[in-house]
Amino acid sequence: MSRTNRETFLRDLTPEIEKTGRSWYVVFALLLLVFIAGICGLIHQVDKGHIVTGMRDNVVWGVYIVNFIFFMGLSYAGALVSGTLHLFKTSWRAPVIRLAELITVISLAIGPFFIFFCVGRLERIPYILAFPRIQSPIVWDVIAIMTDVFGAAIFLFVSFIEDFAILRDAENLQIAPWKKKMFRILSLGYTGTPKQKKILTFSRNVMAAMIIAIAIIVYSVLAWIFGVTLQPGWHSTIFGPYFVIAAVFSGVGLLIILMAIFRKIYHLEKYITLKHFVNLGIVLFVIAAFFGYFTFSDYLTKWYGSVKMDKILIDKLFTEFRTYFIFANYIGILTPIIIIAIPRLRTIRNITIAAVIALLALWVNRYIIIVPTLETPFLPIQDTRHDWLFYSPTWVEWSLTAAGVAVFGMLFMIISKLAPIVSISELEEADEKLVNEPVKTRES
Repeated sequence: MSRTNRETFLRDLTPEIEKTGRSWYVVFALLLLVFIAGICGLIHQVDKGHIVTGMRDNVVWGVYIVNFIFFMGLSYAGALVSGTLHLFKTSWRAPVIRLAELITVISLAIGPFFIFFCVGRLERIPYILAFPRIQSPIVWDVIAIMTDVFGAAIFLFVSFIEDFAILRDAENLQIAPWKKKMFRILSLGYTGTPKQKKILTFSRNVMAAMIIAIAIIVYSVLAWIFGVTLQPGWHSTIFGPYFVIAAVFSGVGLLIILMAIFRKIYHLEKYITLKHFVNLGIVLFVIAAFFGYFTFSDYLTKWYGSVKMDKILIDKLFTEFRTYFIFANYIGILTPIIIIAIPRLRTIRNITIAAVIALLALWVNRYIIIVPTLETPFLPIQDTRHDWLFYSPTWVEWSLTAAGVAVFGMLFMIISKLAPIVSISELEEADEKLVNEPVKTRES
């Protein structure tokens, strides 16, 4: 790698590490206010109990579980995308792979908190580890999530080592002394020797393969929590692959959105190009088709089977929840397919819009999987107040949902001040391959 190219990458990709503009503080302050509002909602819930939420005897899960499944799906999708791009040495991966890796770790850090918000007796949580019942799918999920946290964190750190070494050795980088010290510690003495590079490459390949397997297993386990439960609409053998496909669908959508945001804010037009949006858009197109197929198969078998409670549930989806159903399973699936299928529509703006719609549709999809089922129990409660039978989220639940999104944004903003969002080492590797390719052609 030539010194000139490295200096170019450093100049283009590290301004946010060197200095912080006023707009960064304004956006961070706004997100912090949203987070504080969520903390106020949590304090109110702890003080008054779950009566301040919309959850009641029938609908014991609500927006909190929707958020948990949604964020965990984003994390597993980030792991699948980043692991696959790295393992198969995809030529265009360099500018986007780190965003996928960060989606994995940040979503994993946020998702499990929504479980805590849903638990009435938080002091009993340690009992899951102290006295686990291996027969319980909840325990399976705890074990799987903990494994995924460690695996994803290690994979992210290993991918950062080369960049930390580059930032440590950069002479013209004007950064605070504490950041220099941090880079020196986190680079673990990496100097780029052939032996070190071989060990690092092997480690990343192993971790990439592992997190792909872990992501599939973990989200399948999460799906089995529903699939092994005798509830209308949940007791299904298709839920494992259905949830995995849905996770990748939402994760690719979020990756496209983050690409558009960071491309605009940090002026990365030279690195994140239309080609990256089109390539990921095609992935979104394929996954949307698979997701549509699984959705159709799931509802078709329930409807055709004519089981009484499943029929009641489907009637509810097509009446009381028809707006949610149409958006999640028609608009959310067809919009990305139409935009990507027509070459003339494949612009950065249109692909980003399709990704936003897909991401929102997946959240709504999770909502209509959980809430209508819990509003359709096998043993309905008689002579009960109407508002106790049906679920409507309160400001407390929405404030904590917004706080989760705000934390996601804040963590991305903080990390962008400590390390490049676009991997310098990946760009160098891609540049070297591009330079050496004609030489290999001539030799052959």
